[in-house]
Amino acid sequence: MKWYKLSIEDVLNKLTAQTTGLTKQEREVRLKNNGPNKIEEKEQVKLWRKIAKHFTDLLMIVLILAAVLKFATGEWVEGGIIFLVVIVNGLVGYWQERKAEESLDGLRQMMGQEATVLNEGQPIKLDAEELVEGDIVLLKAGDVIPADLRLIEVHDLTVEESILTGESEAVEKIVAPIEREALAGDQLNMAFSGTLVQTGSARGLVVETGDATEIGKINHALQAIQAQETPLVKKMHQLNKQIFRGILALILFLLFFTSFRYGMDWNLMFSASIALIVAMIPEGLPAVLTMILSMGVKEMADENAIIKGMPAVETLGSMTVICSDKTGTLTKNEMTVQAVVTEELSVVKEIMNNCQELKTRDEQKIETIHGNPTELALLKYVVEEEQQLKPVVAKIPFSSRYKYMATMHTDGEEQVIFVKGAPEVLLEKADVTNEEKVNWEKQGLDLASKGQRVLGFGYKKGFLTELTHESLSNLTFVGLAGIIDPPKESAVRAIEQAQQAGISVKMITGDHKATAQAISEQIGLKHTSIILEGADIDEMSDEELAETVGVVDVYARTTPEHKLRIVTALQKQEEVVGMTGDGVNDAPALKQADIGIAMGIKGSEVSKQAADMVLADDNFFTIVKAVKEGRRIFDNLQKTINFFLPTALAQGLIVILAMLMNQPLPLTPIQILWVNMVTTITLSYAIGFEQASRDTMTRPPRDAKMGILSGYSFFRIVYVSLLIMIPAYFLSMRFEGTALQQTILLQSIVLGQAVYMINCREKFDPAINRRFFENKFLFISLGLLFILQLGVVFLPLGQQLIGTTALNLAQQLLILGNALLLFLIVELEKRISKEIFKRKEKTAIRYQND
Repeated sequence: MKWYKLSIEDVLNKLTAQTTGLTKQEREVRLKNNGPNKIEEKEQVKLWRKIAKHFTDLLMIVLILAAVLKFATGEWVEGGIIFLVVIVNGLVGYWQERKAEESLDGLRQMMGQEATVLNEGQPIKLDAEELVEGDIVLLKAGDVIPADLRLIEVHDLTVEESILTGESEAVEKIVAPIEREALAGDQLNMAFSGTLVQTGSARGLVVETGDATEIGKINHALQAIQAQETPLVKKMHQLNKQIFRGILALILFLLFFTSFRYGMDWNLMFSASIALIVAMIPEGLPAVLTMILSMGVKEMADENAIIKGMPAVETLGSMTVICSDKTGTLTKNEMTVQAVVTEELSVVKEIMNNCQELKTRDEQKIETIHGNPTELALLKYVVEEEQQLKPVVAKIPFSSRYKYMATMHTDGEEQVIFVKGAPEVLLEKADVTNEEKVNWEKQGLDLASKGQRVLGFGYKKGFLTELTHESLSNLTFVGLAGIIDPPKESAVRAIEQAQQAGISVKMITGDHKATAQAISEQIGLKHTSIILEGADIDEMSDEELAETVGVVDVYARTTPEHKLRIVTALQKQEEVVGMTGDGVNDAPALKQADIGIAMGIKGSEVSKQAADMVLADDNFFTIVKAVKEGRRIFDNLQKTINFFLPTALAQGLIVILAMLMNQPLPLTPIQILWVNMVTTITLSYAIGFEQASRDTMTRPPRDAKMGILSGYSFFRIVYVSLLIMIPAYFLSMRFEGTALQQTILLQSIVLGQAVYMINCREKFDPAINRRFFENKFLFISLGLLFILQLGVVFLPLGQQLIGTTALNLAQQLLILGNALLLFLIVELEKRISKEIFKRKEKTAIRYQND
């Protein structure tokens, strides 16, 4: 219902209400029929469901089946170890839960807790939940408005609506109906639930309660939004499916080929299949990924970016678009005098210093003064002048009815009247020629075209007896000031860096079109010639908006619904969208975005709860630093996966080779798990500390459609697994005794892992470089692995648990020789591949230019 369009009488008639309020009996009936004034609560997911979903991953199910089959055959120790691995991985997954569903609690806290209403003409206090349509609510400064109200009486009422509109300046309210279509921020005769009365008093008629209020609509939008699956989670699901299909194909091959060739017994085939499953599933990978992500979370926290869910770290590195609110994010959220047009600057500053209501004593510090943002801006502009306040004789407060403020002061034996307000009003009262008037108007329009709010200044001096509206004639008009919430310098630098990294930045604001365009040009957005307003978006279908969002970077006069539609439209274009915001109005878009980014200082609790990341310093530049960290994390995750999988495949191939050659299983499941869960984690941990490469913030974002493994990665995984498997297997077969063969094979795989981990530090560049010595954790992990492996091979307890035996120096040297050969071959391949990729890139560029 568009209550703002109706007259007070029409609203009262529609709601069957009176200006004296409802009776107790009427309220009880309406409360019973319509329900309490509270927003709907969403049923919370039970704890057991949150935990259980982390055990339903495809590879975890395969491992659980493997453990059950081990239990069924009486192999309790091996089955127990496999099952323990599953439990550890599941619990780790639970602790990195992506997003807490707390937004509703924050919204409930935004609504007023208590209200004063008229009951048959008498004021009484009620719990806000008991409000019903038709109640008359009394408002005073400091009140949180408890429901959506159609104002019926106002006395200098201003309401701070930033939680809904995102704009910091309080809005002066009226009671007259508004005939045109108006968004929430322009409905001046309405007061919305959760907003704050800054000054004045009023009476308002309750027209909407609970879910029908503006805050209720935001709550409904929040509940309707499904949690977004992060790019990393999607890629890991794809990888799991690829591993599962590979395992299934190899098991089927093993079953059919070896049984028909050798007629092997099914018990051996059963054990071989389980060994193959345990070998090829990288059980330690989830733990390693969690460690790397958690390190990223800590690094970002040190840079004032607080991450709520660990997968969001990688999502930052995948972002292709950042949608940002304007006020407080790209701008300082602080009105500032941007320009002054005058030939009498000292007089203008004197008017700024005296024609105001905030500063009452000369010794007051500007940092301690709070109130009207416009007056604060003027006082900050003159703060260095250290002017003395003139004694105030009389005052006409500002009102939107007459659009000016005036103060009278003693000035020696005379009096002086200072006036500030709308230039067109002051010029009508000023003693100026037509030519002067036209000139002032032209300069005022020039300031307004830059998105600045324009104020005029005038004075009148003489032997004056009183200050009235009528006495404000023949003013001396002395100048104009343009006021705007200016961009942050850091935001300008951040946008430039984001664009260099291939990330598009879009500004979505509730502010007016001219202001939005001016700010967008100052901060360096690319497409500023076309600006979409909320009304334009309303006329577009979802398909039309999806086609338009790519070429529009500035959106003005937007509502929460518009922000949500813009984010959704970008996602339909397969963009990975980051959304910043600080108000309640931003919460639905924050939750819908792939990465929601809330402001930590000025942000509402609701926006923080809906977001994935909170900026502790409210600095847009922190986002760019977080993007760089996210890209570094993904690079290291990719290196880790590329390091993990060759070992897993090599172990699987060793099992298959043994079966094809009609040999016993070369490694036991416990030995395989030792490699996968202990040694691999030890080595992988070091990769997570690798620094960002030189091109991290100059290359475009990754294609969201691409899997975590490229074609080159598959090539590397296959040939490295063969380099690990073939020499190790045939070396072990040269010796007699199962324990000795298994120990040589185990030691060969572990040492091969160690040198290949060093290879994986750089994708194409040489592994041994200057940065090699900067990663101290590399040497810590290698030292730790050496100690662990020493214990497994030479200590009796380790030998008993893992099933190994001691090796002599000659055997160790043979194993070391195989490892060094692996290292040199991989380094040579990297150098050749780098040249091939360079040639392809040059050919592609030349083809584009032609």
